Amino acid sequence: MFDQVAAGYDRTNTVLSLGNDRLWRIATTRAVAPRPGQRILDLAAGTGASSVSLARSGAEVVAADFSPGMIAEGARRHGDVPNLTFQQADATALPFDDDAFDTVTISFGLRNVSDPQLALAEMRRVAKPGGRLVVCEFSHPQQPVFAGLYRFYNDRILPVVAKSVSSNAEAYDYLNESIRDWPDQRALCARIREAGWTDVAYRDLTFGIVALHRARKPVA
Repeated sequence: MFDQVAAGYDRTNTVLSLGNDRLWRIATTRAVAPRPGQRILDLAAGTGASSVSLARSGAEVVAADFSPGMIAEGARRHGDVPNLTFQQADATALPFDDDAFDTVTISFGLRNVSDPQLALAEMRRVAKPGGRLVVCEFSHPQQPVFAGLYRFYNDRILPVVAKSVSSNAEAYDYLNESIRDWPDQRALCARIREAGWTDVAYRDLTFGIVALHRARKPVA
């Protein structure tokens, strides 16, 4: 499914999010706070839009995604960006050594993994002791009126727009279903703690449509 939408993926996301995807990417980059000399794993990187902003800091960034089509599109667009490499990878069985990355980040991909809990454990394995986790993911607005408006947009507006701008509208039906079934902010915090991460915290973006979760791997 993701292979099929790779070419127009970023454009469609910008349209469906009313441009908020760029703001969410900026917030995620600031939360990661990349620095020269760091090694960062960007999972579910898609075409590498987030990875490019991380690599501009001088950090060494590995953009990994389960979809070969996404990785191929990302390499075609950004293959000449310094400090950035693309690699196909399964988040539940990462092809990296233990304690390999200063930070592991995943944006809008954790809910697509077949076993999110195993993926969170794998992310902890490849992070260095004291290393950081940053998860940017769709969540659940807590304010009732806004939550109702958001549900209306997802149920009635998003499918119509997706059919007009996407090469695979069914993929965005799945998007809506996966958002609806995903745990809320506090429940995801609990899952991250269960995977062995500490100092778990979150903050809402765009009234809770998206939540930015952060955690740290224990030093000992």
